[in-house]
Amino acid sequence: MSGRVSRASQIRRRRNSKSAPKSNGPLAATKKLNAVLCVLLTVVTIALYSPVIGHSFVVLDDSDYVTANTHIRGGLRWSTIKWAFTSTAAANWHPLTWLSHALDYQLFALNPAGHHFDSALIHAVNAVLLFLLLAWVTERVGPSLLVAALFAVHPINVESVAWVAERKNVLSTLFFFLAIGAYGWYAQKPDWRRYLLVAALFAAGLMAKPMVVTLPFVLLLLDYWPLGRIQNSPASSIDAPRLAFSRLVLEKVPLLFLSAASAWITLKAQRSGMAVRSLHQFPLVVRIENAVVAYGLYLWKMLWPARLAPLYPHPGRTLLAWQVTLSALFLISVTALVVIFRRKRYLPVGWFWFLGTLIPVIGLVQVGEAAMADRYAYIPLIGIFILMAFGLADLTEVKDVRLAWRVIPAVCALVALGFLTHRQIRYWGSDYDLWSHTLAVAENPFAHDALGSALLDPDLILTPDNLENLDTAQERMDEARQHFEQALEMRRRLAKQNPAAYLPDMATTLNNLGNLDRLQNRADEARQHYEEALKIHRQLAQQNIEPYPPDLAMTLNNLGTLEKSGMQVDEARQHFEGALKIYRQMAQQDRDQYLPKVAEVLNSLGFVEREQKRMDEARQHYEEALEIRRELAQQDPAVHLPYLATTLNDLGILDAVQNRTDDARRHYEEALQSYRRLAQQDTETYLPYVAATLNNLALVDEGQNRIEDARTHLREDLSLFRKLYQDDPGKYAVDVARVEASLEELEKRSPSR
Repeated sequence: MSGRVSRASQIRRRRNSKSAPKSNGPLAATKKLNAVLCVLLTVVTIALYSPVIGHSFVVLDDSDYVTANTHIRGGLRWSTIKWAFTSTAAANWHPLTWLSHALDYQLFALNPAGHHFDSALIHAVNAVLLFLLLAWVTERVGPSLLVAALFAVHPINVESVAWVAERKNVLSTLFFFLAIGAYGWYAQKPDWRRYLLVAALFAAGLMAKPMVVTLPFVLLLLDYWPLGRIQNSPASSIDAPRLAFSRLVLEKVPLLFLSAASAWITLKAQRSGMAVRSLHQFPLVVRIENAVVAYGLYLWKMLWPARLAPLYPHPGRTLLAWQVTLSALFLISVTALVVIFRRKRYLPVGWFWFLGTLIPVIGLVQVGEAAMADRYAYIPLIGIFILMAFGLADLTEVKDVRLAWRVIPAVCALVALGFLTHRQIRYWGSDYDLWSHTLAVAENPFAHDALGSALLDPDLILTPDNLENLDTAQERMDEARQHFEQALEMRRRLAKQNPAAYLPDMATTLNNLGNLDRLQNRADEARQHYEEALKIHRQLAQQNIEPYPPDLAMTLNNLGTLEKSGMQVDEARQHFEGALKIYRQMAQQDRDQYLPKVAEVLNSLGFVEREQKRMDEARQHYEEALEIRRELAQQDPAVHLPYLATTLNDLGILDAVQNRTDDARRHYEEALQSYRRLAQQDTETYLPYVAATLNNLALVDEGQNRIEDARTHLREDLSLFRKLYQDDPGKYAVDVARVEASLEELEKRSPSR
C-alpha cells in the first residue's frame, strides 16, 4: 500500500486540476517566474565569465587537448571520432570531451575565444539545470535559486571554466545533471525505457570525465531527499512510489556496473600514461592524512575563497599531527550533527553529497603531484550549497524574517563572490599571469618551473607593466633562469625528504635548466645539468623505482643534441640510441604523442652517422624519419611540415655526399616547395630556409653541369638574402657575400647570353 496513491487522493487531485485556472493559476505563474530566473541566471553567468573570451590558451594541458593535438586539429571527422573512442591520450579515456574539442576546432580553429566561450556557456547551462532540478523536486524556488547562483558565481569554479583543458569537467557535469533529471522522471513512473535514458546519460557523463562515477550514490541520497522514494519518507512534489531501501540499492546495480567499468578503464589509462603515483612514493598513511586535511581545506576555500591556485603541491610526510587531528575532529563533528538533525533531510544529503562525490579525487589513488585542486570541487560543493541554502531558508522562515532581509544578504554575498570570481578570472589570461599569481599565493616548485618555461615561449603574452622589465629576450631568459634555479633548490629539499616522489621532478627541472643553458650557449653548464638529471634516473633504476620513461628519453635526447652541436658524435650517437629505444616503446602505447619524438631522434641519428661516415645507417635512419614525417605532415601540415622539410634537406645533403645527385635534387625540390608554402604564412621564420635550400639546389645544378639552372637558383637566392640583409645586416652579410661570390664564379665559367 505504501507504493500506491489512494483513491481519495486521486479524486482530490482531479477536482483541484479541474477547478484550477488554466492560464493564470499558481503553476503558470511559477513557470513564468522560473523562466525569468533562468534567463537572469544565464545572463549573469555569461557576463561574469565574458573576460575569458579575450584569454589565450595556456601551456598547462591545453597543448595536449587542443593546440598541439593532431587529431583535434583535424576537426570533427570520422578518423577523429574513431580516435576519440580508442585513445587514452592525456592519461584518460573521455571520447566526448575529445569530440567537443574537435567541434570547437572545426568552428573556431585555434582562436581561443570560441573555445573559452563554449566552456562559459556550458557552465551557464549547468547553473540553470541545477536550479530547475532543485525547484522541480523541492518546489522551493528561493533556496534552489541560491544554490544555483552560488554554483554559478563561486570563484572556486573558475578553474573549471576558464581553463580550456577542463572542458571535461563542465561537460561531464552537464550530463550528470541531465541524468539526475531523467532519474526524477523515471522515479515518477519506473519503466525500463526511462531507466535506459538515465543509464545513457550517465554513460555520456562518464565518457566526458570519469569523476561522475559517484552518480549512483548521489541518486540514493536523492531517493532519501527530496524524491522521498524510501518507505515511510515524507511526501515529495513528484509523488514518486516508495520502495524498500534494499530495492532502491538493487535498482542502482546496472549503474554501478557502469561506474566500475569506467573506474577500471580510467585506472588503466592513467597507469599507461604513468600518472598514478606508487605507494612507495606516497604511502597509504600519507594519502589518508592528506585526504582528511583536504576535505577541511575544500570547505575553508568555499567559505573564504582566497589564495586560489591551479596547483596545491602534495605535502607528503610534512603534515603535522594537529592538522590531521583537527580536520578529522571537524569532519566527525559535522557528520554527527547532520545525523542528529536528520529530520531536516537536506542536511545529511548535502553533507554526504560533499563527502561522497570527492572520494574519486581525494587522493587515495594519487594521480600527479597535487594534494587537491579547485576543479575537483565543481560537483562536490553543490552538496554544501544545498545544506546552506535550504538551512538558511528554513531558519529565516522559523524566525519570520521579512523577504527583503532574506534577499539583501544573499545578494550581497553573491556580489562579493562575483567580484572575487572576476579577479580570479584575470589570472587565467595567460601563462605568465597564471603562474605569477600562483607564486604570489605560495612558493611552489612546479609554478617556478612553469613560469620559467612560459618566459621562454616566444608567443608569451605580457602586459605593458610586465614588458617594462621583460622587454628583451635576454631579460626573459635571465628571469626564467631565476625561476628554474628556485625550483631546483626547492626540489632538492623535497627530494631529501622523499627521494622516490621528488627526484623525478628534480630531474625535470635540471632538464629545463640545461635547455636554457643551451639557448645561452653555456655548453659546459648544460652538460652538467643534463648529466645530473641522467644520474638521477640511473639512481632510481638502481633502487628498483622505475623512472618516468619520457623524462629519461628527453634527458638522453637533450644530452645527445648538446653533443651533436659540439660535434662529439660518438657520445651523441650513444645517447640518441638510448632515447630512440625508449621513444619506440612509448610510441607503441601513445603513437600520437611519441611518434614525432621517434622521428626527431632518427633525424639526429642520421646526422651523427653521416659525420661518422656510416652512410648506410644514416640513410636508413633518415628514410625512416622521412616516412614518419610525411605521414604526420599529411595529418597536420601546420605542425609537422617544417620538420618534414628539414629531413628532406638533410637527406638531400647525404645524397649529394654519395653523388646521388638525382635523389638530392628530388629531395631539395620537395623541401623547397614545403619551405615556400611555409614562408607564405610566416615570412620572417621561413624565408632563410628557402634561401638555404636554393643554395643547396644550385650546388647540385652545378655538379650536374646545369649552369643555367644553377644561375637561376643563385639569383633568387641572392635576392632573398639581400632582402634579409636589409632587416638584419649583421646576421646575413656573410650569406650575401658568399652567394655573390658563387654567382660571380658561375658567370666566369659560363657567361649568360
